Amino acid sequence: MRTQITDGKTIILRLEIDTEIAQFGKAATAIEQARGDIVAIDVIHTDKNKSIRDLTVKITEQGASERLARAFDALPGIRLLHVSDRTFLLHLGGKITVQPKTPIQNRDDLSRVYTPDVARVCQAIQAEPSKAHTLTIKRNTVAVVSDGSAVLGLGNIGPYAAMPVMEGKAMLFKQFADVDAFPICLDTQDTEAVIAAVKHLAPAFGGINLEDISAPRCFEIERRLREELDIPVFHDDQHGTAVVLYAGLLNALKLTGRELSDSRIVVCGIGAAGTACTKMLLAGGARHIVGVDRAGILNADETYDNETWQWYASNTNPERRNGGLKDAIAGADVFIGVSAGGLLTREDVASMAPNPVVFAMANPEPEIRPELIEDIVGVFATGRSDYPNQINNVLCFPGIFRGALDSRASEINEEMKLAAAEAIASVISEDELNRMYIIPSVFNTKVVEEVRRRVVAAAQRTGVSRRKLRE
Repeated sequence: MRTQITDGKTIILRLEIDTEIAQFGKAATAIEQARGDIVAIDVIHTDKNKSIRDLTVKITEQGASERLARAFDALPGIRLLHVSDRTFLLHLGGKITVQPKTPIQNRDDLSRVYTPDVARVCQAIQAEPSKAHTLTIKRNTVAVVSDGSAVLGLGNIGPYAAMPVMEGKAMLFKQFADVDAFPICLDTQDTEAVIAAVKHLAPAFGGINLEDISAPRCFEIERRLREELDIPVFHDDQHGTAVVLYAGLLNALKLTGRELSDSRIVVCGIGAAGTACTKMLLAGGARHIVGVDRAGILNADETYDNETWQWYASNTNPERRNGGLKDAIAGADVFIGVSAGGLLTREDVASMAPNPVVFAMANPEPEIRPELIEDIVGVFATGRSDYPNQINNVLCFPGIFRGALDSRASEINEEMKLAAAEAIASVISEDELNRMYIIPSVFNTKVVEEVRRRVVAAAQRTGVSRRKLRE
C-alpha cells in the first residue's frame, strides 16, 4: 500500500534503504526529479544491510508529492516508512502550555498558593472585587474567543478546527507583548449563546479578543459585550485590520502628497473589516468614501435588507454616486479591497487618479496582483507576507492590548485605535519611507512599545484608564 504524501512546504521522509540493492543516491535523484529540495539528512539507524534516514524535503510545486510517491514505489530496495509534515509535527499536543510562575517545593509553598492561606486572598477580592486585577491572572490575561464561523481563508469550519488558529493567536500575544492569552472556541454559533458564554467567562480575563466570527453576527456580539462588560472587547478582524490599514494609509498618503480629507477613497467589500476600516477613516477625517459590494455602489437613496449596508450608505458617498466598481474607482485616489481575489483589472487601476494608492487585501488572493500594476501605482499593499507592505493585524493587537491591560482600561475606544495606528506609522522614519516600505515588519521591536505608550496615553486622556501610569 502506498504511503500518502501530502503537498506542503516542508515534509520529513523516513526511508529504509536496503544497501545490498540500492544506494542513497537513487533516493536523492528521485526527490530532485520530483521537484523536491533536500534541506537536511539525519541518519536514524544503520547496519551492514540497511540504512534508515530522515530526509527534510521542501516541496514548492503543486503535484510534487504525488510524483515523489510514484518515484519511491518504482525504486527497488528503497521503502518509504513514514511521512511527517513539519507543520503538523509543530501542532502535536497543541502549541501552548500553562506554567506556574513559582514552583511548589514544600508544604509551606503549598499552603500559600492553595490552602489554607489562599483563603485570605479570596476574602480580600470578595471585599473589593477590583483587587482581582492585581491578585489574579486577570491582570495580564486575554481570552481569544471564536465560534469558528469565519476562519480566514477557510470559512465556517467550526470550533474544533478553529482551535489551531486561536492557539497561534495566543502565541503571538505572548511572543510580541508578553500578554498571556488563552484560546476559547465555543461550540455554538447562536448570537445570544456566544454573548452569554463570554460574559460568564469574563471574570477570569482582563480583555476579550473576538476572532473569526462571521458578519453580521460579529457586530451584534461585539456591541453587546462592549456595553455589558467592564473590560476591553476587541474584534480583531474588524478593528485590528482597520488600525493597520489606517497606519499604512497615513504613510502612503504622505508619500504620494495627499491629504486624507481630500482623497477620494473606494472601499470594496462592505463586511466586518470594510465597515471597521471605513469608521476609522471617517474618525481620522476622511470625507469622500464610496463603498462597493455585490449591490454595487452603496447609496443612501436605496434601501438595503443588510443593516450594515444601510448604515454604510447613510454615512458615506455624499455625492450619491451610482453604478458598480468601475464607476466607483474611476478618478479615485485610493482603493481599499477587503473582498475577493481578481476583482480588479489593470484598466480599473489605470482609470484612477495619477500615482494611486492600492491596498488589495483579500486573502489568499488579492483583488489584483502587484506585478500587474507596479508601473502605474504610487503605493501597493496586500495582506500577504510574500509581497511588500503587508497589512498584518499582528502589528496591532499585541500592543493595543498591552496598553489596555497596563492602563486597566474599561474599553478600547476610537481614540485608542487611532493612537495605535499613528504609533505604527511613526515607527518608519522619513528617511526610511518609500513605496516598498510604508508599514513596519511585525518583527520590528519598536512597534509594540510605541503602540503601548500611545494607547496608554489615549486611555488616560479619554477617561477610560483605571490606573495611573507615569510614562
